[in-house]
Amino acid sequence: MSGNGAKVGTGIGAGLVLCSAVVYAFLGRWEDGTQLTVYADKLAQGLPTVCRGLTRHVTRTPIIVGETWSAEKCEAEERRAIVAVQTNLLRCFTRNPSQAVFDAATSHAWNFGAPATCGSAAMRAWNAGEWQLGCQRLYRSDSGNPVWSYVKTGRLLPSGKPEMKFVRGLANRRQAEYRMCMGAE
Repeated sequence: MSGNGAKVGTGIGAGLVLCSAVVYAFLGRWEDGTQLTVYADKLAQGLPTVCRGLTRHVTRTPIIVGETWSAEKCEAEERRAIVAVQTNLLRCFTRNPSQAVFDAATSHAWNFGAPATCGSAAMRAWNAGEWQLGCQRLYRSDSGNPVWSYVKTGRLLPSGKPEMKFVRGLANRRQAEYRMCMGAE
């Protein structure tokens, strides 16, 4: 697949482009597409990661720390994985999203997994036809606090819950997803 991917046929998602040039470029902006050696992502508690954020959460291809991939292997696997993530996302929408909403949801699912995006407050809003509210919920809670911008530190709080740390880069990405979702990115 080069440039824009294939269009979805009938039903939910009809007319949407899978692996659009916009979403592919957007992921490259946030995930270092030149990362050809698999590394243990510190923000993801050592999760093996390569290319534009390929992990075991988006592909079945083994990703082994220290292994080096070619740029061609990265692009082919990324495009397959994006289509797979998007195919899973389509099952969660009960209304036809715009390409901008779909691409923003794709970026979110790429970062957190389709199950998390499907179960999110954003998806609930989109499925209620509240498109702008869903877009906002990618970035901020209804009370205005940042969401999806924290990582576990590895320590537990006295309550037994994991300690979370705010990450500016994740907040910036969520804000960019919001802008994309609203058609401004």
